Amino acid sequence: MTVTIVGAQLGDEGKGGVVDLFGDATDVVVRYQGGDNAGHTVVAGGEEYKLSLVPSGVVRGKTGVLGNGCVINPETLFEEVDALRERGLDPDVRLAKRAHVILPFHRELDGAEEAAKADSDSEIGTTGRGIGPTYEDKIGRRGVRVGDLLNEDALRDRLEYLVEAKRAIYEDVYGFDASETDGAFDIDAIHEQCLAYADRIRDEDLAVNAGDYLADRIADGDNVMLEGAQGTSLDIDHGNFPYVTSSNPTAGYAATGSGLGPTTVGQGEIVGIIKAYLSRVGSGPMPTELDGDQAEYIREEGGEYGTVTGRPRRVGWLDMPMLRHAARANGFTGIAINHLDVLAELDEVNVGHAYERDGERIHTLPATTEAWRDCDPVMKSFDGWSAFDPAVVADAGYSALPDNAQAYVEYVEAELDTPAYVLGVGPGREESIVRQNPFE
Repeated sequence: MTVTIVGAQLGDEGKGGVVDLFGDATDVVVRYQGGDNAGHTVVAGGEEYKLSLVPSGVVRGKTGVLGNGCVINPETLFEEVDALRERGLDPDVRLAKRAHVILPFHRELDGAEEAAKADSDSEIGTTGRGIGPTYEDKIGRRGVRVGDLLNEDALRDRLEYLVEAKRAIYEDVYGFDASETDGAFDIDAIHEQCLAYADRIRDEDLAVNAGDYLADRIADGDNVMLEGAQGTSLDIDHGNFPYVTSSNPTAGYAATGSGLGPTTVGQGEIVGIIKAYLSRVGSGPMPTELDGDQAEYIREEGGEYGTVTGRPRRVGWLDMPMLRHAARANGFTGIAINHLDVLAELDEVNVGHAYERDGERIHTLPATTEAWRDCDPVMKSFDGWSAFDPAVVADAGYSALPDNAQAYVEYVEAELDTPAYVLGVGPGREESIVRQNPFE
């Protein structure tokens, strides 16, 4: 069986915690897109694990697979694996041979392009990890894949063309000096670095044909969880372009990015992860955005700082047009609503129920960012709820949640016509109300 975990908003919804929560029933956790620009935090046994590339299931000792839809920085991967081993874990991580590799010049180009855009106030707010430039090379059919690392002759041929082309862009288009990048455009240095990566990949038997590997695991009766990074409104096709990531976090890509067929993924559950309010890192419209004391309260209570970048996140009220769009685009069979505890002690909790634009009431996202920027939120208010003990409420179940919080949850369920499988009432693994396990 498969369960697909998808961010329903702008990322940072708490996907890693939900993956961990259902980890007991899972045998394999697959990242199907993105790279080390993701930030997944898992809290287990009082320990906090911050992961940017390794699939979240490794904290529970499950096999992790980075699918062909991912872009992989081997340096980041090995650093994370080694750090987990130092903490007493034994992560089993496999790499799709078809996944593309982030190389040093990709990161330099990422920073150069963002610097160029800053002059016109059109920067995207990337993490600078080289994600976008690597996907550009993938689409341009000139990238280096994990399988290429294992073929020394083919690797050198690819690098000879690729590095020269990228150096030209860096210098002639962006006006930077490649000699000042500590070897980021040095073919010999990159080649040697890639060969070292290849040695470790071989020694630890990390590379797999992901589609075949996962199909075999399912045929053997294993449960597979497919884990997306970022969120629906950051999807390259379905998000607020151009303020998006360079891949498809939506559920449809779980098949493409893993090598499993859409009928296999479609027969399983698709769980949308929602934060009880809204947050985002980077530029782009945000109709329900807050500022002042309320924004600062939510930011501090929710720890709204980027897992990867440490940047303060913008915060706002829950945006229902965004969630309706996500429910349609992904086909959610269930949802998880996290961070209900963060909103406790507010006198009033608001929701952007719809938008107004040019006198028209709109209930889902417009197709263009320009139209979305022109939208004003139509707010709906809820009475706030008192603080509660997350462990006590999680243990007692839904009925122990304050009545006003229950009304909030039931409103979201009704608007999306989707049941809430999980309610996050605290950061820890044991601080969630599990109403339904999608694997059961």
